[in-house]
Amino acid sequence: MEMIRRAGNWLFLVMEKQLNAIFGNENNPLYHLGTLSFFFFWVILGSGIYLFVPFETSVAHAYQSVEYMTHQQWWLAGIMRSLHRYASDAVVITIFLHLLREFSRDRYRGVRWFSWFTGIPTLWLVVLLGISGYWLVWDMLAQYVALGTAELVDWLPLIPSSMILNFLDGQVSDRFFTLMAFLHLLGIPIGLVFMTWTHVSRISHVKVMPPRVLAIGSMLALLVLSLLKPAISHEAADLSKAPMTLHIDWFYLNIYPFIDRFGPALGWAFSAGVTLLFLLFPWLPTRKDPPPAQVVLANCNGCGGCARDCPFGAASMQPRSDGRRNTLFESVIDPSLCTACGICLGACTTANPFRLRGETLTVGIDMPGYTLDRMRQETDRALQGLIGERGVLVFGCQRGADLEQLCAADTAVVRLPCAGMIHPSFLDYVLRNGAGGVVVTGCREGDCYFRLGNWLVEERMAGSREPHMHKRVERERILVVWAGSGDEALLQGKVAAFRQERLG
Repeated sequence: MEMIRRAGNWLFLVMEKQLNAIFGNENNPLYHLGTLSFFFFWVILGSGIYLFVPFETSVAHAYQSVEYMTHQQWWLAGIMRSLHRYASDAVVITIFLHLLREFSRDRYRGVRWFSWFTGIPTLWLVVLLGISGYWLVWDMLAQYVALGTAELVDWLPLIPSSMILNFLDGQVSDRFFTLMAFLHLLGIPIGLVFMTWTHVSRISHVKVMPPRVLAIGSMLALLVLSLLKPAISHEAADLSKAPMTLHIDWFYLNIYPFIDRFGPALGWAFSAGVTLLFLLFPWLPTRKDPPPAQVVLANCNGCGGCARDCPFGAASMQPRSDGRRNTLFESVIDPSLCTACGICLGACTTANPFRLRGETLTVGIDMPGYTLDRMRQETDRALQGLIGERGVLVFGCQRGADLEQLCAADTAVVRLPCAGMIHPSFLDYVLRNGAGGVVVTGCREGDCYFRLGNWLVEERMAGSREPHMHKRVERERILVVWAGSGDEALLQGKVAAFRQERLG
């Protein structure tokens, strides 16, 4: 499993590097697969609402109403139908790529198991929604899907009546067809909304729209595809005939050719087996996360920075439990949600390194696996080893570019769980204690392993987010470079240019 994951990670890193060169980091589609999925849902919803107005939810008129929209009003309803179709295919692609990428990045185990576990049934609901949509067209493909679905359902021993009986007399009742319409238009979408909300319920700062450029580009691509290859129907459904030639949508209907060849029993077994395997991925094998953050109540001033910046909602502010009257709230950590990223430490207003040497640093919230005191000790040792006035200290994320190649007499490195762990005062501390410059580096822009580290560093340094960087800090002596695995040459070049241009 680990070998497969590492190979997938390497492949994604290569693809992302190429796409960064084309689209830039901000608009790289692989960095926005989740928000792109939301965007395609909005397109599906908007086009679906429009199509529902002229659609006839009866067996006798469903096909004719779809044909009218496709051919008579092709310039609007026909384009809407094609948008609906292609956005539905696109969302399967983005969701599946999102799933593969999270697996390859190892962001599905430990305390992050919940999002993975709820994402699998969410994908199944998307597939069911697509299948029910094909049914409503009521052409020969819809007939094929209906009969295949009936065969699958009838195989289940828990279903008392036979679904296939609805088709034996060559007629399908309007009541049955209306039920299918209800499932597609309301029943499954409600379940999908609930599962999507559940899927993102354990993360904070959730975005539901991609960057504007990416959204506009995706919409234009869908429109061009809709104009060049409009979605059309097969012949009208006829239960007295067997479909001869069908154009299968393999994104949604791949199970039906499978059961044609192997039968419904193997169809259920294969689907259930694959689903169960994917659900168990977070424990194949399991991963033990570092110890969660711990609140030191005596030092917590209730500033709320940890709760505001935590990417996974692990920190929250609760009424004070120690009787202190100068502040109403205290930070509380939910260990089942904490990934030990250290971002809360970088957000804490008490995380100040300017204390007496030899004094153990205490802070309102700390990381047992990598304490603030240890961070200052490693920073002090790195500063002591620097030689020359052009010495540079690099704070680097453990999951970004390999920092070993930077180590030299005039360059020292301090490795952190996440770049977001850096409190702005640490940069001031480094510059006031002998370093010519300081570099902050971490995962590629838009691809932080802990979601928000890069963004929070830039917000704090820009002064638009607490804790702010002190005004006395010489910004020209600070360099921020976002470089992931494989970007070592880029990082070295940036550091060398920084030393030459800004440090003399």
